[in-house]
Amino acid sequence: MTRELTVLADQTDRLLATARGLTDPGGPSLCEGWSRGHVLTHLARNAEAIGRLASWAVTGQREEMYPGGAEARDADIEAGARRAADELARDVAATAADLVPRLEALEGPLAAEEVEMRGGMRVPATGLPFLRLREVVYHHVDLDAGFAFDDVDPDLLRRFVADAVHRLGLGKRPPGVVVRSDEGDAWTVGDGSATVAGPLSGILLWLARRDTSQVRAVDGEVPSLPRGA
Repeated sequence: MTRELTVLADQTDRLLATARGLTDPGGPSLCEGWSRGHVLTHLARNAEAIGRLASWAVTGQREEMYPGGAEARDADIEAGARRAADELARDVAATAADLVPRLEALEGPLAAEEVEMRGGMRVPATGLPFLRLREVVYHHVDLDAGFAFDDVDPDLLRRFVADAVHRLGLGKRPPGVVVRSDEGDAWTVGDGSATVAGPLSGILLWLARRDTSQVRAVDGEVPSLPRGA
């Protein structure tokens, strides 16, 4: 098992510990309009979706990430969101376990080097474990149940911030900003006309969820991020 999958297994275990301890799955999450039940249902359906893409990569037989498109995906999440906490946790656990051998298979020969995400973006098949890891950690934080980005290993946080900065720069109108972490890292987007600083965990909270509570502008104001950044 690669280090990526080892880290994913550890973060999944931490997520499941939180999920199994929830007493209010209907309570609000950090995802606008979603309860904790929505978040957990999404995580389960996402495991299945990543698994389909991994199977495509191994077999060469194209599979849609979410058969039926966005409407079917949203309907599945809505349908499962109001289940009891123990049922939600079992769903997340079972689908995560089913995903493991599919991701392990990516370490062997691949029939398709790239696969297509929801929305049409093509990604390297070998990047799927990281995409799942990102989903698990981000949405664990979204449960707003005691786990935050500052509970994540700094090296993993740094990877997530670098990934988020990269994706921000791919947008049609990315803000010009230098992102400086208190730990000594720096990234530049666009012309770097503004500077935003803070701990890695706070920077990721800003980049991932547009929460400015743990970052500061060196001059002026923290720039607004485009939706979807």
